[in-house]
Amino acid sequence: MIFGCHVSIRNGYTGAAKRAIEYGGKAFQYFPKNPRSLSVKAFDRGDAASCKEYCQNHGIFSVAHTPYSTSLTPSEDKKELTIASLLNDLEIADSCGSIGVVVHFGSQISKTDPLASYHLMLEILNSVLSQWNGDCLLLIENNAGTKGALGTTFEELVQVRNLAEYPEKIGFCLDTCHMFASGLWTGENTVDFFTKGQELAYFEHLKIIHLNNSKYPTGSKKDRHANIFQNGLIKAEFLQEIVTSPIVKHIPFVLETPDDEGINHKEEITQLYQKWDS
Repeated sequence: MIFGCHVSIRNGYTGAAKRAIEYGGKAFQYFPKNPRSLSVKAFDRGDAASCKEYCQNHGIFSVAHTPYSTSLTPSEDKKELTIASLLNDLEIADSCGSIGVVVHFGSQISKTDPLASYHLMLEILNSVLSQWNGDCLLLIENNAGTKGALGTTFEELVQVRNLAEYPEKIGFCLDTCHMFASGLWTGENTVDFFTKGQELAYFEHLKIIHLNNSKYPTGSKKDRHANIFQNGLIKAEFLQEIVTSPIVKHIPFVLETPDDEGINHKEEITQLYQKWDS
């Protein structure tokens, strides 16, 4: 099985890959640049190439995550900046040999036109991907249900990809806390969850899973991550059914859990391999 966690790039991209190894992981996620602002980074291409080589030599998977302020439904004054930032993220991640760049599904922008958000998402996706020819994919992540409750169903996620002009450049990222918080998955409906996802061909394009427990109950629409085996409201046996399913067992699982609430990521990754890697 492939477990890992989010790591810092304070020591560069290669340093992030080495930290993943130190944690005992076989995968890692990173912010390609400052996570708190939309920007275009003049990155160290030598470091990125070294990261790619290091990951290949050690059998590590990596994935990038867009900055917090990135949205597929940006305000008019941020559209061009968002497009430029996403292209920059893709270029950095591609240079590092990453699977893709994770971006959250858009949010509601109109109270009168329920389709406005989807139209804007497709506009942004088409604009970005018409200019992108690398191997790295743009990975759309399911939402927890906040900010208008968009992006919480398989139908929405798959339809946006299908309607985009370049669906072959789009994949998915599945967050276990988000799918629990939104009610897409309750822990009790795992068979139906996988059946629906397979029927819609969602899992065919799933490239990464954010493995997180939840501090709030299912259907709460609150996005607060908890550690896998402590302080969370998703039963460990429910998460185990997801992780060990043959449908997703080959996909990297990356922790975005707290590392300062009684357990750090190295300890948590060790627990995952001990308990669930059979």
